Amino acid sequence: MTEARGSAAPPARHTPGTPCWVSLMVHGMAATQEFYGSLFGWEFVPGPQPLGPYVRALLDGRDVAGIGQLPPDRQLPIAWTPYLASDDVDLTAESVRLCGGTVGVGPLDAGDAGRLVIGSDPSGAVFGVWQAAAHLGTSVAGVPGTPAWHELLTFETVSVTKFYETVFGCEGEPVVSADFDYVTLHSGGRPVAGLHGVGHALPRDRGPHWMTYFEVADATAATRLLVELGGHVLRPPHDSPHGRVATVADPEGARFSLIENPR
Repeated sequence: MTEARGSAAPPARHTPGTPCWVSLMVHGMAATQEFYGSLFGWEFVPGPQPLGPYVRALLDGRDVAGIGQLPPDRQLPIAWTPYLASDDVDLTAESVRLCGGTVGVGPLDAGDAGRLVIGSDPSGAVFGVWQAAAHLGTSVAGVPGTPAWHELLTFETVSVTKFYETVFGCEGEPVVSADFDYVTLHSGGRPVAGLHGVGHALPRDRGPHWMTYFEVADATAATRLLVELGGHVLRPPHDSPHGRVATVADPEGARFSLIENPR
């Protein structure tokens, strides 16, 4: 992870290539809302429903994330999926295909909220693309309960860096290190996401995947609360150059990280 502090008032419209939304598809909507509502203080309102029942998570009345219902017959991995902003989702979908990725869903309209695609990069990591209309995406950052960073865990960064640079117009800035394979993606002149090549350390049951970091006021206290709510700790809170971090999973197995940013 690299430094990418948000602000309480991000731009109204996200720069293309910037993570602008994060969404989770689950089997138990009610239980999942109760879990995240208790953990992060989120409240929920109905959202666009192109893929079935869907709610928007709010923090102090501002959009943070989305949670949707998986069809009973779909046994897909339960995972948080970041959406990258695009001014033309149809053109982006074509670029995904031309650059070796796959388009699994869309392009399709999400009511009057916007237009979306769900695809995967050449390594198989799933991500979304969002073309905003009425719904611009996450509208609050830099406070507990909001996404703080998105990081792709993959085998190696060289090929996927080229993919995200070409498809989304990002610029990759590698970390110069003989034993640390990390690239920070920049969009609009600022860091927006990270690509971390971990080789054989990648979990075999997961494959390449995106990890969302959610900001908390106290990582140790938040981890303790998460366990009380039925979540699981995959890596206990530990100090990092960017704050105290824990890797966890919700009751359905969706993995994410908690980060307590240094003040």
